[in-house]
Amino acid sequence: MPEETATHLPGAHLDIAKMPGHWLLARMGKRVLRPGGLELTRSMLDALSIDSSDHVIEFAPGLGVTARLALARQPASYTGIERDEAAAQSVRACLSDPRYRCLVGSAEKSGLEDASATVVCGEAMLTMHTPGQKMRIVREAYRILKPGGRYGIHELGLTPDDLGEAEKDAILRDLSAAIRVGARPLTSSEWRAVLETEGFQVRAAFTAPMHLLEPKRLIQDEGLGRALRIFFNILRTPAARQRVLAMRRVFRAHQDHLMAISLIAVKPEAL
Repeated sequence: MPEETATHLPGAHLDIAKMPGHWLLARMGKRVLRPGGLELTRSMLDALSIDSSDHVIEFAPGLGVTARLALARQPASYTGIERDEAAAQSVRACLSDPRYRCLVGSAEKSGLEDASATVVCGEAMLTMHTPGQKMRIVREAYRILKPGGRYGIHELGLTPDDLGEAEKDAILRDLSAAIRVGARPLTSSEWRAVLETEGFQVRAAFTAPMHLLEPKRLIQDEGLGRALRIFFNILRTPAARQRVLAMRRVFRAHQDHLMAISLIAVKPEAL
């Protein structure tokens, strides 16, 4: 059994045919599970300008890739809020400082104190929630941020802004069937509205192609050696190969209307 199918990985107990697409890819060895790849994650972190004075909260850190990048900036504290215990354990493995921790909990109700963070970020998680859940998670980010605090998201987006409802419905239906999760991406203006409705002021936006399963992006994100191991694991696992190819067909079929988007927003200073 290759290391990528080890039982400690999130979702490892699930049937390959039914597990969420992101955990299937993790089982095959993929570590970067963000729609815009490492490049967009780095753009988000650069715009958040994390430094040694910051108290950082990350919603759904997953396998800890972004956590490692954030911790390299040596914030004053870091707290991950992860609902999956196996994923939380993966994050804890890279936390060597007592100021850094990963808790099992919900991004909607983190249990953290009001105004306890200067930076909140979350990637590839709001997309997987209903409109009401999106609002509650963003509201929670607003609650735990200090005035002037920064909020960064990196999500799956739809383009153009005036994309028709019928086309949106078809994309959402195909995505959800392929990745076995109720994906609900939004257009750029819709993502902005989610943040602004909860009181945030959007200060910056970045986009990237949605090339999660394209060979060039795989090599950029994972490195050549790991990318080859991922390809090998997929080839030797027929059920996984069938699902990954189905996901890539959907991504390619809708490539003109899919993108990755990152927004940086600020909680206004108190009046």
